[in-house]
Amino acid sequence: MAQLFEVHPDNPQPRLLRQAVQALQGGAVLAVPTDSSYALVCHLDDKAAVERLRRIRGVDERHHLTLLCRDLSELANYARVDNRQYRLLKAATPGPYTFILEASKEVPRRVSHPSRKTIGLRVPQHRALLALIEAHGAPLLGTTLILPGDDAPLNDAHTIRERLEHAVAVVIDAGACPMAPTTVVDLTPMGRGEEPLVLREGRGALAALGL
Repeated sequence: MAQLFEVHPDNPQPRLLRQAVQALQGGAVLAVPTDSSYALVCHLDDKAAVERLRRIRGVDERHHLTLLCRDLSELANYARVDNRQYRLLKAATPGPYTFILEASKEVPRRVSHPSRKTIGLRVPQHRALLALIEAHGAPLLGTTLILPGDDAPLNDAHTIRERLEHAVAVVIDAGACPMAPTTVVDLTPMGRGEEPLVLREGRGALAALGL
């Protein structure tokens, strides 16, 4: 049965973060709060965990997964970013935005889009999640926690534990969490001199991006 870790939203307990990291390194999928809604996350380099994450979410390899990074400099290690794209990213991070960018060689091909070789990237603005990423020492691979058949993401830790008690190893509860997905913007057209493409309007305001 999934464990429920109740962590302080601003100063999460290091002991619980270490236990969560151990679960990630052991191949587990976790449910974690973000500044938009809950997300499913796993270790980027664990093929079996990535497949399990996709099964829980009910998506195939054509669905963009997202790398959750600590900051913009880490994000830039996993994507090819030109000056124009970087300025837009800098204006919107951290925050509830997911950006589609061309994946760098640091991203395993099996987790990028199979035909486009792109990946979703974001820098969340949630202290407990950022502390978990820091304790893990590398970005986490994730996806919004919208279960098959649902229209909205989940945002309550106890409900998530009940519904996914045998699918995830840990549910992190850091208090109230929004129930809106990220705004998703495809920045790859900018590399061709075109405008960004809004794929999903969510919690992140488009005005902050000048869109």
